[in-house]
Amino acid sequence: MDEARADDGSAREPYAAVLDALEGADLPDVGRRVAAATAELGVTHGAGEACHPFVIDPVPRVFAAEEWRALEAGLAQRVRALEAFVADVHGEQAALAAGVVPREAVESCVWFEPDVRELPPPPLWIGVAGPDVVRDGRGRLVVLEDNVRTPTMMAYAVVARRVVDATLDTAAPSAVAVEEPLVAALWRTLAAAAPDGIDDASVAILTEGAANALRWEIEALGRLLDVPVVEPADLEVRRGRLCVRATGARVDVVFRRTSEERLRDGHGRLNVLGELLLDPLRAGTLRVVNAFGTGVADDKRIYPHVEDLVRFFCGEEPLVRSVATYDLADAARRAEAMSRLEELVVKPRGGSGGFGVVVGPRASPRELDATRDAIRADPARFVAQEAVEISTHPTLVDGRLEPRHLDLRPFAFCDGERVRVLPGGLSRFALAAGDLVVNCSQGGGGKDVRVMPRGD
Repeated sequence: MDEARADDGSAREPYAAVLDALEGADLPDVGRRVAAATAELGVTHGAGEACHPFVIDPVPRVFAAEEWRALEAGLAQRVRALEAFVADVHGEQAALAAGVVPREAVESCVWFEPDVRELPPPPLWIGVAGPDVVRDGRGRLVVLEDNVRTPTMMAYAVVARRVVDATLDTAAPSAVAVEEPLVAALWRTLAAAAPDGIDDASVAILTEGAANALRWEIEALGRLLDVPVVEPADLEVRRGRLCVRATGARVDVVFRRTSEERLRDGHGRLNVLGELLLDPLRAGTLRVVNAFGTGVADDKRIYPHVEDLVRFFCGEEPLVRSVATYDLADAARRAEAMSRLEELVVKPRGGSGGFGVVVGPRASPRELDATRDAIRADPARFVAQEAVEISTHPTLVDGRLEPRHLDLRPFAFCDGERVRVLPGGLSRFALAAGDLVVNCSQGGGGKDVRVMPRGD
């Protein structure tokens, strides 16, 4: 399905103004101006030799208010259920006792750490969620992954709007703002996460520095929030509180943007984060967003059960659907998947960034055989997902518009009382024709996402 044009070539609503303006524009010049504006802002992705300029496409993705309203309600419902699930897993474990989720799937999850269950429960577990949403062959918006550990791409959404606004004022329709609502929602989340009795929480963004593939975004978020970006070596614990080593200033809330998402390594030893943060977390003087332990809701073996978690915790039918996915630790599911592996997408349980994914319909016989062998060796390491014919969108390539596959990265923010879904976000697109992997870690670019104002 093409997002912007119907089968007869006519513009879909609300794309008429965008496509009319682009048809009369000097597209090569538009591309040069957007690339120059992006380069001037120094927007990059990746670390070390893998660091590359981030590509922003000038053709925005546009959503009608009604469709976005439905998606917003579905995502908010889903995040509420996942928040309740994470709290339950580290508390009473009612969902496990009821068989909604297999206990073994949770207890074997690398993000289910004994330390977390012993800590004072945080005011909120999932501060920010960044689900991967795609439009399938039937035109439905469905959730492909939930991304509640360390969701990324917020600052890229802000800069995409800035660049497109600056270069395409005639082709980009007026839409709901992105930057101010994002900063406000993020601040509400960080303030709501503060330890008890703290009304003026001191916030710091924690990263590992140049080794982080999201270094540009982390620094950009620091500027947007006007808070310091620190590394573990910049911090220390004084009298049970986390402090900035150089100044002694206390840190009440850590907005964690590290690649490391656990307190202990694979051998059970405290890692750098555990050594630094565990004591103030135990003392209740520090909170972390997103909290350690949220990864249990992001495990790919949990994903097949998310719709049931919505029913269990919200008492409602899911408003936005998951893609049919099979836990290959289940013998019956595994036998069925192995018999038609060429039709399915196989994902490693703890994978991210699209790495290790095998797209059955496009895989060679040798790749499929290797995947079968890997599943037989350790079936609990994988899930299989029905292949989705994700939609395409007009994208500027070599001075002309061509279709490219894309997804949607919206952002949901929790503040302890409600879940707010930011109007807009970022759409990631594949640079190569026909490519289904849109992750920026594999070279994908980004599009501004515009939500039309509501008529009411």
